[in-house]
Amino acid sequence: MSEVKLAAETRTEFGKGAARRIRRDNKVPVVLYGHGTEPVHLTLPGHDLLLALRTPNVLISLDIDGKSNELAIPKAVQRDPLKGFLEHVDLLLVKRGEKVTVEVPVHTEGELAPGGNLLEHVLNALPVEAEATHIPEAVTVSVEGLEAGASILAKDITLPSGTTLAVEEDAVVLQVLAAQAEETEGEEAAEGEEVAEA
Repeated sequence: MSEVKLAAETRTEFGKGAARRIRRDNKVPVVLYGHGTEPVHLTLPGHDLLLALRTPNVLISLDIDGKSNELAIPKAVQRDPLKGFLEHVDLLLVKRGEKVTVEVPVHTEGELAPGGNLLEHVLNALPVEAEATHIPEAVTVSVEGLEAGASILAKDITLPSGTTLAVEEDAVVLQVLAAQAEETEGEEAAEGEEVAEA
């Protein structure tokens, strides 16, 4: 897992007006909390933070006012519903070697068995526990040749070393649904005749 370094500035202004001014300067208001400490209100460069957040569960190294360095992972990200820009981010303070619980995206590879079956992602992200500096970016699951009715449980997924499940082992992650049978025009016509005779 890569570590992204960002320069952070403490902020003393709060409220909607202050947040708008911060965003106007292409920065994002951020709150850093965790380990029983008081929340720290910061601003981060908007574009750099946006790029960093493209990686799920990215580890962010914060250089706060050039005085202290802290490690954090994103906990909550608020975006503008229309324009998509970052409005606010909550960061969770972590320490090297500390175990954290995060949700890791589930990617699939391979083709289902022929027959037009559909793959349903019951869980788009798998809750796991891993060391803060070794969080996997994603887990990949092979669905090669799976038939209708097959399912993949959390315990069936191979996790990277040092990572454990943070969900019940029998939780369904993926399942294969049978394709809907299409009625032909002949069958529909036959049904129409039966209704007319009755």
